[in-house]
Amino acid sequence: MSSVKISPLKDSEAFQSIKVGNNTLQTKIVYPPTTRFRALEDHTPSDLQLQYYGDRSTFPGTLLITEGTFVSPQASGYEGAPGIWTDKHAKAWKVITDKVHANGSFISTQFWFLGRVADPAVMKTRGLNPVSASVTYESDAAKEAAEAVGNPVRALTTQEIKDLVYKTYTNAAQKAMDAGFDYIELHAAHGYLLDQFLQPCTNQRTDEYGGSIENRARLILELVDHLSTIVGADKIGIRISPWATFQNMKAHKDTAHPLTTFSYLVHELQQRADKGQGIAYISVVEPRVSGILDVSEEDQAGDNEFVSKIWKGVILKAGNYSYDAPTFTTLKEDIADKRTLVGFSRYFTSNPNLVWKLRDGIDLVPYDRDTFYGDSNYGYNTYSMAPEEVDKELEIKRLASAIEVL
Repeated sequence: MSSVKISPLKDSEAFQSIKVGNNTLQTKIVYPPTTRFRALEDHTPSDLQLQYYGDRSTFPGTLLITEGTFVSPQASGYEGAPGIWTDKHAKAWKVITDKVHANGSFISTQFWFLGRVADPAVMKTRGLNPVSASVTYESDAAKEAAEAVGNPVRALTTQEIKDLVYKTYTNAAQKAMDAGFDYIELHAAHGYLLDQFLQPCTNQRTDEYGGSIENRARLILELVDHLSTIVGADKIGIRISPWATFQNMKAHKDTAHPLTTFSYLVHELQQRADKGQGIAYISVVEPRVSGILDVSEEDQAGDNEFVSKIWKGVILKAGNYSYDAPTFTTLKEDIADKRTLVGFSRYFTSNPNLVWKLRDGIDLVPYDRDTFYGDSNYGYNTYSMAPEEVDKELEIKRLASAIEVL
């Protein structure tokens, strides 16, 4: 894979300031959530992540959003992803947010709850079931894997859902504030728990959290409303993926068309904004990209224009903006409204100084997908080094260690 030629964006809308919540960003280029699995065994962020986020925040006024961060043990199910439910987690994250703030930038944490796609074997070692809105599986293979280890998906009870709002997410929000985060982002995209409640292909409940659109959106809106009293609405973001088929979500195949489901949700958020309780931003995954996989023709089924027609606040769009380099025509069209942020993930991994490069038109270093989900420093922080300085064997041996907390 060769380097990517780009034209400078320094004179474009990409480098005009924008207010997001109560903070003013100096660029509309954002680092969106990008899972990279470099946390410690107990889900505490590591020294590798400290360097990683620090290196990507050097252009003052940049917004970084962390990789998906588990809000509780029940929310987990993957090794190597960070958490935000203990004091230990919060203290380690505080070192990272302090570094980002020292660079003059801002950072949001993405609240992640896997739900039915949690690894049943990992969850069994913790004495927990994968849970969801209903007993459904991503695939027949996923069902067989759960049955093979004797750890099937379980539907959450109504009381457990209330506890998610008033205990689990509340605790995570309080820990996030202790950790110094500027925002929290609710991950309601890509087939994870909040998306599982929202979409009828995974929500077959008959109580107040299932059935109608209003009921399926209830959990998300209760979270927004309650967390607004904890951290303030202006510190909350949400990520949605109306058209994604990743993890066998079938939005555009369901009887409830995504325009109906997601328009209702966005409309409800706008109604809150009209009453002075507007959240900081809505992050929407463009149909050009689906999860961690390359986009397919099936994933290009829709158009997210409806979001900007309903929502009058800040929008973050992410999805393959590098494909029309060097001119970035799509990016320029999207930010022309002066309220849209644009996210780069893969090229932000291989170019820690991406914002500077986009501003000045400096070629982008290609990424190596094979190193994305490893556990070593190689292919993670080695992009901050000159190629001739990288000792591959040494960096592969360098694994995550604890952050020194003063």
